[in-house]
Amino acid sequence: MKILISAGESSGDRYAAALAAELSRRHPELALFGCAGPLMREAGVRAVVRAESLGVVGLVEVVAHIPRICGEYRRLIAEAAREKPDLAILTDSPDFHLPVARRCARLGIPVVYLVAPQAWAWREGRVKQLRRNVRKLLCIFPFEEKFFRDRGVDASFIGHPLARRVAAGTSREEFFERHRFPLDRPLVALMPGSRAGEVARHIPVVAGAVRRMREAAVTFAVGIPPSAPQPVYEPLLAVGVSPVRAMAWDLMAHADVVLAASGTVTMEAALLGTPMVTFYQVSGFSWMMGRWLVKAPFLTMVNLVAERPVVPELIQDAATPETLAAEVMDLLSSPSRRARMKEDLRMVAAQLATGHDPIERAAGIVDALTGANPQQ
Repeated sequence: MKILISAGESSGDRYAAALAAELSRRHPELALFGCAGPLMREAGVRAVVRAESLGVVGLVEVVAHIPRICGEYRRLIAEAAREKPDLAILTDSPDFHLPVARRCARLGIPVVYLVAPQAWAWREGRVKQLRRNVRKLLCIFPFEEKFFRDRGVDASFIGHPLARRVAAGTSREEFFERHRFPLDRPLVALMPGSRAGEVARHIPVVAGAVRRMREAAVTFAVGIPPSAPQPVYEPLLAVGVSPVRAMAWDLMAHADVVLAASGTVTMEAALLGTPMVTFYQVSGFSWMMGRWLVKAPFLTMVNLVAERPVVPELIQDAATPETLAAEVMDLLSSPSRRARMKEDLRMVAAQLATGHDPIERAAGIVDALTGANPQQ
C-alpha cells in the first residue's frame, strides 16, 4: 500500500508524523511519500518536497514565494500521478493543500484532510472545495464538525492531537537547574513563532518588551525549535534572554507566564495550563485585507474554543513593546488573575480531549477508507 502524506508547517509536520508512525506500525510494508517536514522524515516519510519550503505567512508576504511554491506543488502532483497512491492525507496549509486535493481527486486518489481549514472564520468558499474533493475531513476543534457537516462535508471531530501528548519531560527543579535559572524568580517564556518570517517580524517588539521589564526580578527565556538558526534570536539574547532549544513544552510548563505568538503554541500552553499573553503581527496590507475578510470574534484559538476572551490578544498595532510588557507584568503581579486563567484553560483543555487517541482514530479512518487490515 502507498499513501501520499503532506504537511506544510511545523504543527502539521508533528500531527502528520504521528499519523505516519501509527500507520507504519499497523502496516509495516506501507510506503509513505509526500511533502514532509523533519519529524515526518524521521517517521519514514520519503520527502518529495520538504515542508520547510512552504512556511510563509501573510497575504502579501507569500507573493514573492509563489513561483517556488508552484514548483513544489507541481513536483508533488507529478509524483502522485506516477506512484498512484491508495490515499492522500493532507494536513492543514489549505492554500497549498486544497489545490493538491483537487488534483488528487481528478487522479482518482481519495483524500483525507487532517486539520480543517478555518472556513468558519474566513474564506467560506473553501467549503465547496472540501465537499467536492475531500472524502473525509478530520477536525481537531469541537465546534468544527457541526459547521462542516451542516454544509455537506463528511467531517468528524477526532480530538486535538496534542491533547494526550503535551507534557513536560522534566520537573521544574530539574529544568531550572539544567538552565541555571534561579528558583526564586518568576520565569517568562517567550514564544515568537515557528516560521522564520514570523519570528523575524516578532523579535523586535518582543525584545522591546523585555527591555521594558528588565528592572523586574524576572527570568526571560526564548524557546528555539531544534532546527532553527540561532542568529535570528540574537536581538533577544542581547537583552539578557536565555535560549532554550528543543524543550518548548518544558519551558512553557514551568513558566509563570508565556508570551506567545498566536498559533499552535497557544493551544500547547493551554493544555499545559500556563497563563499567557498572545500577540501577532503581519504586514500592514495583509492586516488590512485580513480584517476585511475575517469574521471570527477572536483571533486566538484559545478564545475561540472558549467562546470568550480567556487570554489577552494583542494583534497588529495593539502589539507594542509597552502593551506586551504591561500585560505580562500585570499577570505576574496578580496571583488571582493567573489562577482564574488557569481554571479557564483547564476548561478549554477538557473540550479538546475525547475518550480515544486522536491519531489512532485518524488511522482507523484511513484503514476503513483503504480497506486495509492492521497487522496485530
